[in-house]
Amino acid sequence: MGNRRNRGKKRVRNILITIAVIVVLILLAFIINDYVILDKNTKTNLVINNTNVTSRLKNDVIIEGNTIYISEPDIKTYFDKYITEIDNTVVTTYDKKIAEIGFDQNKMEVNGSVVKTSAHAKKGDNGETYLPISEMKDVYGIEIGYYEDTKVLTLDSTDREQKQFIVKKDSAIKSSTGIIAKTVARVKKGDYVVKVSEPEKGFTKIRTENGKIGYIKSNKLDNEIAVRQNLEEEKQVEGKVNMFWDYFSETAKAPSREGESYEGVNVVSPAFFHLDKEGEFIENVGDEGKKYIEWAHNNNYKVWPMVQNIGEGMLDTTSDIMNSYEKRKKLIESIADACVKYDLDGINIDFENMKEEDKDLYSRFIIELTPRIKDTGDVLSVDVTAPDGAEEGAGDTYSMCFDRNVIGNVADYIVFMAYDQYGVSSNKAGTTAGYNWAKTSLEKFLTTEEIKPEKIIYAIPLYTRIWTEGQDGKAKSEVVSIKDIENKIPSDAKKEWKDDVKQNYAEYQEKGATKKVWIEDEKSLKEKLSLITQNNLAGVASWQKGMEYEGFWEFLNNEINKK
Repeated sequence: MGNRRNRGKKRVRNILITIAVIVVLILLAFIINDYVILDKNTKTNLVINNTNVTSRLKNDVIIEGNTIYISEPDIKTYFDKYITEIDNTVVTTYDKKIAEIGFDQNKMEVNGSVVKTSAHAKKGDNGETYLPISEMKDVYGIEIGYYEDTKVLTLDSTDREQKQFIVKKDSAIKSSTGIIAKTVARVKKGDYVVKVSEPEKGFTKIRTENGKIGYIKSNKLDNEIAVRQNLEEEKQVEGKVNMFWDYFSETAKAPSREGESYEGVNVVSPAFFHLDKEGEFIENVGDEGKKYIEWAHNNNYKVWPMVQNIGEGMLDTTSDIMNSYEKRKKLIESIADACVKYDLDGINIDFENMKEEDKDLYSRFIIELTPRIKDTGDVLSVDVTAPDGAEEGAGDTYSMCFDRNVIGNVADYIVFMAYDQYGVSSNKAGTTAGYNWAKTSLEKFLTTEEIKPEKIIYAIPLYTRIWTEGQDGKAKSEVVSIKDIENKIPSDAKKEWKDDVKQNYAEYQEKGATKKVWIEDEKSLKEKLSLITQNNLAGVASWQKGMEYEGFWEFLNNEINKK
């Protein structure tokens, strides 16, 4: 019995000894963990805006002397999703910069100006293209830090806020806020650390002076200071955009609007620029146009002139430009120069009737144009038709030539020309802009094309068409402005409200022919304009100035600003 008691005491003693050893080991682990750095990088870690993206890189960072290279696929992921190689040159765009860099000369072209560099693009052992990002800080708007002792490369966007703390006491930086967490770095009293996130549960996530990211007890930090503020781009137009196109042909002089003003209008788009058959950029401004700009600015209207590709033969001419990088560059340079020359506020690109096979090249044109327009402080808006077929009978050159997702992502605004559902190319009578068609098309912009609503300007027609049907069943149309439509329809013509298109429809006989008209008026426009407020779109554009009735601008302003 005594032996049994002794064995029991021995077991208890062994258990207590084991517990004591475990406690000592845990305490020792805490002590060692506070003073020994356990997190050693074996390859260069890339930290972009305080996020370690190393595990997501497609290729390793390469460092050769003072030059730091990042692969093109990783540039595509984190800086420029549209980066591409053209004629043995890498072309990359970011915010207000478009840059070209080759593989054999230490130079780079940025926004049309040549810059000397200490390195050029190169092919890696894996066949991938690598860019010397250390030479491209101004292109991507970044600050670069490389810390050889920790093998950390930091890239910080200069337009983002950055705050720092001063460390009050020597501290260990932990991998997490858990009870047991490894030490990733140590900091000393007086060190500066970058704030990564707001304090939580007594800890603050920070970045050390040599690039390590981890957690420190918040009470060991002091003197939070902002070393850089967020640079948010100011919107040129506050509230809803209310724009009209002022078309006066390619040769006519700009109209005099002296003494005129229009309630709610904040943008005007005169027909100042177009391409000729040779693809040259033609200016139609003159003294009258300069007076027009002065009038607009005196009324606090922004001026976003059209650049058009209209006329016979322009299908091939436009294709020729889109298929040549040098010709695109030349056109872009001309547009950017005009913005500065005439003190413009923006540009409206109105290219229509383009080859479907040039769709991606037209997107490249918009991608390459955007930074040049932003660099001059101007706004870029791009006109597009309805997805999946624009005008009945018009063919793919008026609809399938646009990549609306890319245009909507890159440009400041994408302008949905919500007309002509049935237009000049159609031999079948139909509405110019039915509500159901416009609503379905807009939903495709928002969902299928994934365009942000605040980037979509919804364009309305200030006209309709009177159709004349022949005995063969084919129809021809005549354009009639909304200010004249009531005078064109016989007073005894019966009107019937069509709820699908949300328009009044009239049909009557004239000189032995059947006339059909889907009437555009305040009632029908109210229905379509409600799509702007319902979907919180950027605003409205009206085609075209001069077709409106008296009081129209007041009506339009009230409708698009309804709560």
